[in-house]
This record gives sequence, C-alpha cells and structure tokens, in this order.
Amino acid sequence: MAALDGLPPLRDVIQRHGLDARKALGQNFLLDLNLTQKIARTAGPLEGVTVFEVGPGPGGLTRAILALGAKKVIAVERDARCLPALAEVADHYPGRLEVIEGDALKTDFEALAPEGPVRIIANLPYNVGTQLLVNWLLPKEWPPFWQSLTLMFQKEVGQRIVAREDDDHYGRLGVLCGWRTRAHMAFDVPPQAFTPPPKVTSSVVHLTPNPEPLHCDVAKLERVTQAAFGQRRKMLRQSVKSLGGEALLTKAGIDPQRRAETLSVEEFVTLANCL
Repeated sequence: MAALDGLPPLRDVIQRHGLDARKALGQNFLLDLNLTQKIARTAGPLEGVTVFEVGPGPGGLTRAILALGAKKVIAVERDARCLPALAEVADHYPGRLEVIEGDALKTDFEALAPEGPVRIIANLPYNVGTQLLVNWLLPKEWPPFWQSLTLMFQKEVGQRIVAREDDDHYGRLGVLCGWRTRAHMAFDVPPQAFTPPPKVTSSVVHLTPNPEPLHCDVAKLERVTQAAFGQRRKMLRQSVKSLGGEALLTKAGIDPQRRAETLSVEEFVTLANCL
C-alpha cells in the first residue's frame, strides 16, 4: 500500500500501535493489498461516492477505498485501539475520512447517509455480519439509501445469501436476499490472507437492490420462512401447521407435500400474502 498512497505498510502500523486482533470482536485483519483493492473495485467506480465501512481495524480496506477515489468514507469502529491508526489515514486524506467509535448494530446508517450515492463496503466482523446485512435489507423505505453492498462473510454465509430453491444452503437469508436484492458471489478469500488466519474460507458478496420487489409484508414473510425452514425436512403441511397448515397452502396454490427448500422466493411471497 505504500506504493499506492505513501502511507506505511499495514504490518508496520499494526506493530507500532499494538493492534493484536481480538477474537471477542470478530477481528481478522486483511493485510493483502491486492485483495483490499480487489474488494474496493468490486463495488464499481467510487468517484463521487460516499462509502460506509464497518470494522475498518487498522484501515487496510479504508485506504484502498480512498485511494480509488471515494468522495468520503464513514467508518464505524468499535475498538478504540484502532482509532490512532485510522487518524493517520484521516490526516493523509483531509476531509475524506470520518471515523465513528461505536457499535455498528446500534448505528443508524440511514440517518448518517448524505445526499448523493452511498455504497457499503466492508470486511464484516464474523460475529455480527449476518445481522448487519438483515438490517440493511430492511430499511424504512425501499429502494434503500444504499446503491450496493460489497461485503465479506464466511463462505458458508455467502452461500446462504446467494442460494435459491433446491440448494442445500437455501434458507431464510436466501429468501430475504432473493426478494429484495440481486446477489452474487464475487470471489473467495483464503484464510492465509488474514492476520490471524481464520479457520474458514471467506467470500466477498455483491448485492444491488431490486428496485421493485414483489409486494409483501416483511413481518409475515419472516413468520412464514421461520416456520417453513424451522422444520425444513418435514412437508410444508406440517412445518407451517401453526400458520394454517394445508388451508394456507391450498389458498396459496402450493402442494402441501412439498418441502421448504423447493419453494421459490415468489412462492414464499405468495404464501406470506395469504396469511
């Protein structure tokens, strides 16, 4: 990264500030400079764009985003130990990096969003990544305040995000993402790219909003998917029995002998609308 932005190598920054990654915070620092740039590029051209980042740590991905021309980065970091390292990045890019110390799960990103295009790019902490994604999928208004999400998860979570019917990874998350977004796996990241190396492969997933998702009440869709996938090996007439069972399925035009993983997103929406 020194060749890209004139700042010290990340390993030097981590050593100088004593930033050992902490498991309790879900931290795994990404030091591979080619990969941080690749993640940032996956979000598309960044000129004129405000980027939200969660868990920037020592600022590797932050630096890549800024070097590729983002108008501004608003980064939410829970670990106060990382703030001095991020302050050095902010000094290098005057007026273009705002760091908020706090818990991303309690942060109202929509309220922070400025005028103009907003994208979210983050190597998410493993322990909060899925919940953050769900929060961004369920804003007050749709289309949402963000243009795209470029996020890193454990590969298994990434597979659940992009899964569709008749896929072993298909579940509630796949239905929600399939309803409101167009999602695809961009690329995998091996454990050795991180410090310390996690025990699993990671994946970068890119999501863009579906501008006109099928009309559906979110709460009803969540009830239906929770019931159906809560007993996914059982026939639907049994798994959704508490919601009306065969009568509900007949109303929706769905064979009661089918199982949850065979239903398309559209069929789940129909089922929710029949509640």
